[in-house]
Amino acid sequence: MLDQLISWDKEMFTLLNGLGQPAWDPFWMFITNKFGSIPLYLAMLGMAIYFLGRKKTLVLLVVIALMIAATDQLANVFKYGFERLRPCYDPDLEGLVRLVKDNCGGQFGYFSAHAANSFAVAAFFAIGFKRYLRILPLFLFLWAAMVAYSRIYIGVHFPLDVITGMAVGLLNGTLFYLLYRWAVKTFNLS
Repeated sequence: MLDQLISWDKEMFTLLNGLGQPAWDPFWMFITNKFGSIPLYLAMLGMAIYFLGRKKTLVLLVVIALMIAATDQLANVFKYGFERLRPCYDPDLEGLVRLVKDNCGGQFGYFSAHAANSFAVAAFFAIGFKRYLRILPLFLFLWAAMVAYSRIYIGVHFPLDVITGMAVGLLNGTLFYLLYRWAVKTFNLS
């Protein structure tokens, strides 16, 4: 069963990664680059200050920093616990990976921290701000899905790495939003 799942994952990777076109490479490299998200993060920070005020926004920033740190560390635990090779290091895919960036990154890739972090941020803000801006969740999850797909497009993650990262991100985003609500209530910032 597991062998069949891994085989399907490799087939899906070669299909999705193989769809890439050089004309689109700069776009997907921009999407996958963490600095490409800075305008979005600044907009969310401004939105938080506007809707929540400075004190709640400060708590929000602390909780988000903890969320990103926890998500990154969990990804590292999984990467070194499972030791699943990234596509570019997988001998079964030698010559089949369209690697868009200069290097592949670390040897192991299960699960995608990029996908997890982008979905954690999307879930956190979608839950917390949907009452202010109804379209925000759709926009944030579209952005997160693009970041997640970019990891397959550029050749550094398998689809299951990305899907697992998305699930972990959704869970962490939800849990850390609950932590934020608890902190606001506990410190009487309402």
